[in-house]
Amino acid sequence: MPGIMSGDTRNNGSAHRGHKRDRRGEIKKPQSRPQSTTNGSGAVKNLETVNNIALGVRTPSKPVKTQPLLEPRPDWHATELPPIPASTSKSASLPQELLTNVQQHAVSLLQDDNNVYSASHFSSTTSNKFMSTIMSSGTLSDKISALTLVVQESPLHAMKPLENLLNLARKRSRGQAVTALGALKDLLGQGLVLPADRKLRAFNSQPGLISVLQELGKKKWTSAEALPAGLTKAHLILWAFEDWLKKYYFEVLKMLESWCNDEVEYARSRAVQYVWELLKEKPEQEANLLRLLVNKLGDPDKKIASKTSFLILQLQTTHPLMKPIIISSIEAELLFRPGQSSHARYYAIITLNQTILSGKEEAVANKLLDIYFSLFVSLLKEPEKSSEAAAAPVQKLNRLGQVQGGGGKVGAKARRKANRENLAKKSDEELTEKMISAVLTGVNRAFPFARTDDLSFEAHLNTLFKVTHSSNFNTSIQALLLIQQLTTTKHVASDRFYRTLYESLFDPRLLTSSKQAMYLNLLFRSLQASINIKQVKAFVKRLLQIVSLHQPAFVCGVLYLVKELEQTCPSLRNMLHDPEDHEDEVEVFLDVDEKPPNGEPSRAIQRQREDESNAAIIEKRYDGRKRDPEHSNADKSCLWELIPLIAHYHPSVTLFATRLLQNDTMPPKPDLSTHTLIHFLDRFVYRNAKASSSQRGISIMQPLTGDQKGGILLSSGDNRKTQAPVNVEGFWRQKTEDVAVEEAFFHQYFNQVGKGRAAAEKHKKKQAKSKQDGQESDEDDDDDDEDEIWQALVQSRPEVEGSEGDSDVDLDDLGSEDEDGLEEALEEADEGGSAGSLSSDAEPGFDFDSEEDALLASEDEVDGNLPGGLDAGMASSAATTSKKRRKLKHLPTFASVEDYAGMMDVDEDG
Repeated sequence: MPGIMSGDTRNNGSAHRGHKRDRRGEIKKPQSRPQSTTNGSGAVKNLETVNNIALGVRTPSKPVKTQPLLEPRPDWHATELPPIPASTSKSASLPQELLTNVQQHAVSLLQDDNNVYSASHFSSTTSNKFMSTIMSSGTLSDKISALTLVVQESPLHAMKPLENLLNLARKRSRGQAVTALGALKDLLGQGLVLPADRKLRAFNSQPGLISVLQELGKKKWTSAEALPAGLTKAHLILWAFEDWLKKYYFEVLKMLESWCNDEVEYARSRAVQYVWELLKEKPEQEANLLRLLVNKLGDPDKKIASKTSFLILQLQTTHPLMKPIIISSIEAELLFRPGQSSHARYYAIITLNQTILSGKEEAVANKLLDIYFSLFVSLLKEPEKSSEAAAAPVQKLNRLGQVQGGGGKVGAKARRKANRENLAKKSDEELTEKMISAVLTGVNRAFPFARTDDLSFEAHLNTLFKVTHSSNFNTSIQALLLIQQLTTTKHVASDRFYRTLYESLFDPRLLTSSKQAMYLNLLFRSLQASINIKQVKAFVKRLLQIVSLHQPAFVCGVLYLVKELEQTCPSLRNMLHDPEDHEDEVEVFLDVDEKPPNGEPSRAIQRQREDESNAAIIEKRYDGRKRDPEHSNADKSCLWELIPLIAHYHPSVTLFATRLLQNDTMPPKPDLSTHTLIHFLDRFVYRNAKASSSQRGISIMQPLTGDQKGGILLSSGDNRKTQAPVNVEGFWRQKTEDVAVEEAFFHQYFNQVGKGRAAAEKHKKKQAKSKQDGQESDEDDDDDDEDEIWQALVQSRPEVEGSEGDSDVDLDDLGSEDEDGLEEALEEADEGGSAGSLSSDAEPGFDFDSEEDALLASEDEVDGNLPGGLDAGMASSAATTSKKRRKLKHLPTFASVEDYAGMMDVDEDG
């Protein structure tokens, strides 16, 4: 029966659930398995276990872990662990086999914990499953984002995502690799993966592990045994992960090092930026990171080297205590390392001379000074070697002992090679000069913060004096600045410094130097500090001797400097007012003794006495050839060199010289850039100076504009941006006496141009006002306006007015009389019926087709070609107004409306 059969089938299916069926649907009975016994307990498996195996139900032998042993957290290094007691044993060494076994067991525990976390985490929610899908089959940016999120949740359980990120950074595609490195940098730098207050420790260096194993007292241990007392699995997992992370971070650094040496500028720039950020944020591997960063100062690309220098200075600002470490690293890696290029050394020096110092960092300042003076020795030796090699070229010989090339004319290829070598040599010499200048800048900045003995500075003074004779005059000025600072504070080599400074006044490189303001400030500070009046007067006299060779800007600065020195040394006024003493300069003639002593000839004695007296006279005269300013006798002479400056072509020089000679109040402090030719041209084209910031560079060690106000007398380029424009009405309406002498030309020019412009604007305003009111002006006002306009036009175009005899002729009178004569002639022609005589048929030689030819025709042609009635009328008018007819060409080209109306009436009547 179907119902029973169906019921039986259901019952059988439920009773035999789990049994297999054959192809015909019949149930196959499970084969019986032999019962197994155990030797240990002798117990036989119970029936329930056998039935479960038969039914396919698993019976786990161990409990399955569903949660990791350590709690997932971003700051894994802050996990609290049970304390481990300190070791009382003094044994310092442990067996390597023991440490290896413990570490292997810890690594296995860490791997199991990661597997458990992955199995439970990525299958728990839909978002985690989606993230797992993105990490396996998403785009590159999606993969990096998903891997970053997984690592941020629990770095300890994200070993596989971290390895995937590192594999992405190893790709050959620069864009993908740099993006992956950026993600790793964010995780390891700003993130919580690495501890911020300490470095990572290796597994064998964990203090807790060493303490526990020393207390254990065993030399062997296996994973089958229990853990030593006080040690837990959590300890081993954390220590194993810390050891793995330390090795992983080192692999990241090796990857960064490879990208720092990439041939593409963008990849190198990003890699250097990543190295700096990791070094700034975390202390892990700081020695290797600092080495990578310092070595990039020698990058062939100037942009990368300059950026590296900037980043190092920023690192010093963020971590001031790292200054000695950074300085030592630069010294060891670049400055004194054999084989380093001059390019790398230059960027290392300019990084050091911008190091920010304070009064509490005497050791750092002393270290910098030692480096600078050591560099002086190496830099000053290099030009001597190159000059000797250039002076004695060596001829190349072939294997036969003959001159290579036969000693003949040099070929084109050899010339090109020689030119390249010469250019390279010149660039090296220029770079050496720049390095010397940078070293001098660093010494000037570090010297106020250093505390060293006088002997160390005296040992380097000879080196500094050698630098003053360098080929670059700006470098010489910096060396003189440093020597002046040393002589003022240490009181050493003062006389030698003033002799060198006195000699530099005749240096021809001063004429074209860009540091003239700095040089004048150096002179001012040096002469202010001098207590020898003879020296000061000798400097002043030589300054006035050389200003005739310089530009007006430098001359104005010198004159202002002399005036300021009068406050410190009032006796300088004596050189302007007191005459020179010539009473002792008369030659002395002595009588010859009749009996010369000791039998010497009387003439020889007389000549000797005359020579002695003349020598005494010469010793009292001024001698500009003396090397020592004190022995030049400038105090016994006058400042005659000031007289030509009164008649100087530049008005500012004349003003300064006149005020100095007459002891009047000097003009304001001159800006050396305002008296140059380029500044005059800039003002003439109304160009304003560019606005510049008061602070230059990022380092506060660079001098500001207002620094050392007591020692800075003159400046260059500071007042140009505050000057008012000269092409405004307020300037040319000023009085002449209120205008500066250097702006007198602009005032006179715009004063003349402005008058004509004002008249034209006045006329335009009157016309606009009359149009707005809707009323016409009276005839008198029109006449006045026309007269004013005519006078303005005549002033601008004198040739329009004509001869002086025509000045009394009025255009209105001329126009009215001519119009009357034309009207009368037309009427007579109309009455006489000879209107057709005006056509071209009457006289073929006169053509009225061209209006310009008709108006510009001569008087004879006009008189000979007009008809009889018109000729008579014009002849009578010409007899009375012959002078007025000369201005006929200035009349309007077209006739008035009344004339055209009369001519139309005549045509209609005809």
